[in-house]
Amino acid sequence: MSISMYHASVPRIVNMLNSLNHLLEKAQQHVEAKKWTESALTQFRLYPDMLPLTRQVQIATDTAKGVVARLAGVESPVYADDEQTIEELKSRVTKTIAYVQGFTPAQIDGTEDKDIVTKRGDKETHYKGMQFLLGHAMPNVYFHVTTAYAILRHNGVEIGKRDYLGQV
Repeated sequence: MSISMYHASVPRIVNMLNSLNHLLEKAQQHVEAKKWTESALTQFRLYPDMLPLTRQVQIATDTAKGVVARLAGVESPVYADDEQTIEELKSRVTKTIAYVQGFTPAQIDGTEDKDIVTKRGDKETHYKGMQFLLGHAMPNVYFHVTTAYAILRHNGVEIGKRDYLGQV
């Protein structure tokens, strides 16, 4: 039995982004209940050399939209990365969910051996489709959603494993 690239990507990404939106909703409730300034949470980082919550959400959504776009062979939309509030972050996640859900199995399936090249500065990394999806992109989405979860949990937001896992 072969793996469906679509089913290994789109439903999993949507699930994680829905969970991220749920976590951000809980964060919003926490900020309101504690009468905090939102930036105390959105700009919080677990360690000085780590990125804050806002960037974790931005990178998770950039990776999510980028993986399906690359696999489908289309240009990924570029977001401004100017979110400041939890509501703006939730909007970004919702917009990304809608984008990812716009792809069909016909666009993604069969890309297991597709050549994928990522660029970071001057460095190029070459992948085949399945290697890119399972060894790079999906772990990256999970990493940034997990880090957002850890930032929120560290700050007392009442969330747990079920909030993270969502509807699996």
